[in-house]
Amino acid sequence: MAGIHSKGLRVIDGEIEVMKDPYKIILRPVITEKSTMLKDMNREVCFEVDPGANKAEIKKAVEQLFKVKVERVRIQNKRGKTRRLGRSIGKKKDWKKAYVKLKEGEKMIEYFEAV
Repeated sequence: MAGIHSKGLRVIDGEIEVMKDPYKIILRPVITEKSTMLKDMNREVCFEVDPGANKAEIKKAVEQLFKVKVERVRIQNKRGKTRRLGRSIGKKKDWKKAYVKLKEGEKMIEYFEAV
């Protein structure tokens, strides 16, 4: 028996599955020369994602948010760069980038549809 409980828990045949909010998994699109080229040539879209998310969660989140079918997901963990301001040294945060390839026949995700 499947049921949805509060706090994002789903129970299927006695197994508890945690459902994460797709808006907390996909943080923002990454728009660079490389990501624009991949979007045009390979039907791949690039996103900054939650560092704790895995490929399956990213795939589900993209399919729910943009109503498209995903073929595959590739992930890169990016290290934060060291930055200086005068004598003080700081570090930017580490982050995770996901390349999401859409299946053939799916509409391409457009970032600036409302503009």
